[in-house]
Amino acid sequence: MSGPAHAAHAVHTVDLDTDGWLMESTPTGPRPVPAGRLDDHFAEELSPPGWATDLLVYVHGWQTGPESALRAVTRLLDLAAAQYERSQMYSHGGLYPGLRPWRPWTVLVRWPSRSLPSLGGYRRIRDRAHAMSTGNGHAARVIGRLLGYLDAHRGDPSAAPVLANREGQYLHLVGHSFGCRFLCEAVQWAADAPVTLGWTTPEPPDRPFTVDSMLLLQMAAPRDAFATTFIALAEAPLRGPVVATYSQHDRATGFWHLRAEKRAGIGHAGIGTAPAPVSFLRMLRPEDPYPRAALDHRFVSVDASGVFARGNGPAGAHSDHLHPESAHLLLSLADHSR
Repeated sequence: MSGPAHAAHAVHTVDLDTDGWLMESTPTGPRPVPAGRLDDHFAEELSPPGWATDLLVYVHGWQTGPESALRAVTRLLDLAAAQYERSQMYSHGGLYPGLRPWRPWTVLVRWPSRSLPSLGGYRRIRDRAHAMSTGNGHAARVIGRLLGYLDAHRGDPSAAPVLANREGQYLHLVGHSFGCRFLCEAVQWAADAPVTLGWTTPEPPDRPFTVDSMLLLQMAAPRDAFATTFIALAEAPLRGPVVATYSQHDRATGFWHLRAEKRAGIGHAGIGTAPAPVSFLRMLRPEDPYPRAALDHRFVSVDASGVFARGNGPAGAHSDHLHPESAHLLLSLADHSR
């Protein structure tokens, strides 16, 4: 883990090994954090500051090294900061009246995701991501414990009237590619709690943690993943929606995913079947507001084909997910969480 990594943003890193276990830096090199010290380690390294209005947990995807992951999340934060400033000019009170101000504090979860850009390499990382999060893997439990720690140490959004509250801190999850799988598994880890999905449902008092929104950018999973692999999300501690983007220009979740799993992925064709109805909408321009009614659904599939379009390599536009429109969607979710 490390402290602030950018002058304008507070980003802390959490590194996992190939088994999904948390690693820590020592004078002799990285080593696993003992199981009994997970919460103590989080307390030593991660402390949500009082100035933060929102806490973000970002998990990167395929073919992303440690420095590239840090650059990606920093880029997203830069875009969000610029979009927030511009939004104040679009309309009276800005596009995000609930975000006054927007001061995020971010945890970046990094994992070994590099492979050859080939069908075999795609399958290898797909299998690694699955193994790290299920069975004998530890990623779901480690990230779930991380979310529980952050939830316990953030300001309680329900401690005061929502519009007047200055102490509440909202928790948002952002994943890209295979990183979306880690987040879904981590949230499912706590799915036995008596909680439900949806912004229209009050936050329960006895949850292990509650997530205010989940944004899945170009998710590398089959279209029916929410009806098969991640079906427990319908019972998971999510107060807000699961929002997934897709683009027909994404070859990683189209061409490669189709050959590896015999079906297109969410990142190429959107969410298919799910435990609840799926709402579909087109990604909006940065100056066009997302009505709450458009996003207040259990599952939302966002067509980003008109925005995520660049990329000529084997993955196509799979990693072309960092745009002002992406920041606008993230800010809109944060705003509607209030």
